[in-house]
Amino acid sequence: MELSALSALSPLDGRYVRKTGALRPILSEAGFMRHRVKVEIAWFKALSQAGFAEIHPFSEAASRFLDALVDRFSVDDAARIKEIEAITNHDVKAVEYWIKESIGLDLPPELSRLNPRKVDVDPAITRELQPAAEFIHFACTSEDINNTSHGMMIKAARDEVVLPALNAVVEKLRGMAHEYAALPMLARTHGQTASPTTLGKEIANIVSRLMRASRQIGAVQIMGKMNGAVGNYNAHFAAYPGFDWERFSREVVEQRLGLTYNEYTIQIEPHDYIAELFDAIARTNTILIDLNRDIWSYISLGYFKQVTRAGEVGSSTMPHKVNPIDFENSEGNLGVANALLKHMSEKLPISRWQRDLTDSTVLRNIGIALGYTVLAYDSCLRGLNKLEVNVDRIVHDLEDAWEVLAEPVQTVMRRYGIENPYEQLKALTRGKGIDKHDLHAFINGLDLPDEAKKELLGMTPASYTGIASKLAGKI
Repeated sequence: MELSALSALSPLDGRYVRKTGALRPILSEAGFMRHRVKVEIAWFKALSQAGFAEIHPFSEAASRFLDALVDRFSVDDAARIKEIEAITNHDVKAVEYWIKESIGLDLPPELSRLNPRKVDVDPAITRELQPAAEFIHFACTSEDINNTSHGMMIKAARDEVVLPALNAVVEKLRGMAHEYAALPMLARTHGQTASPTTLGKEIANIVSRLMRASRQIGAVQIMGKMNGAVGNYNAHFAAYPGFDWERFSREVVEQRLGLTYNEYTIQIEPHDYIAELFDAIARTNTILIDLNRDIWSYISLGYFKQVTRAGEVGSSTMPHKVNPIDFENSEGNLGVANALLKHMSEKLPISRWQRDLTDSTVLRNIGIALGYTVLAYDSCLRGLNKLEVNVDRIVHDLEDAWEVLAEPVQTVMRRYGIENPYEQLKALTRGKGIDKHDLHAFINGLDLPDEAKKELLGMTPASYTGIASKLAGKI
């Protein structure tokens, strides 16, 4: 079957392709190949400036040409690497051969079955770079290229896609928290009527949690290493024993690739930072699951209405329905994302001895885990943008819950030494619905100072919100 959005195995590349497209240039296999090329070129150029007698600093024209291999890397280039890989059966070696071919060099004889590739390169560039060709991938193990590529991919996905999508949700919620900071609302602890709050304050609670979670995601240091087959620079010092390879590798990873150098590794960078990052994203996703379920419940109570669009259908048989599908979609996709993120955070830091390949296949699913995450953020934001507050319903519920004022009445009674205040209010209100007149009759019968009694008699469920509006307004 020909691959299309309708025949794709993953809904991320099918049904939801337009919502996850920003991740494809970064985390697709073509994106992975492009980052590998970037690492190889960065290492190659750095070696040319290291002062070795066998490789000289490249000319400005040659450097621009090498940079263009990264900047202009295309899906066709990725396809050519796959053609080479089909013979080498090694993906990183295929990248090395592609770079050599791209600078105008002949491929090894074992790749002669490949159709020749027309390469547009100035012969002067080829002549300059050919003597240095064996410094491409010099002293590197495949994981030197892969781990740094994954680091740059993850950093770009986090900074350019995941965090902006999350922060769009946060800013929408912040606006709602401010708009409804003073709108009183009945709280429901254990699903039962409880001390009133404001709608804005309840939303502000989520904003505060998400802001902290976003900072934790952004604070994770993205690591990288370039230290050879088992992390000891063995091959490096075999070739140039007097050279400061530690300093050189750190400078390449940090200054040229923008990562934080990990000095102590086995063959692989141990992926602890990935676990740290994915755990942070999963915790964030759990907060949003909490939000989705609460909004779903408030819609069910009638506290929110949903804006309808012409032509939309809520049920195939019940014409009246407007279902909270965006929040349900978000919750479901967050669950899928967290299953993958948590598996990766548990699996990736584990490698038998100095290297096994179990991480390789798992790492290829980063795009899926983050894809479902971004998809869920988009669905949540879409749902929030459809909400309308049903003030009449919220006010009605408050006016029908005078029993919630049992808390302030018994608390004031405690202040003035009246015996058994909690028990008295419990007898009056527990499991019962009382109205304004019942409560006022009770208050008027109390031995309280006139000023305290006046304050209690002036209180309503809507006015008993503490500093909720202040807290919501300053988030």
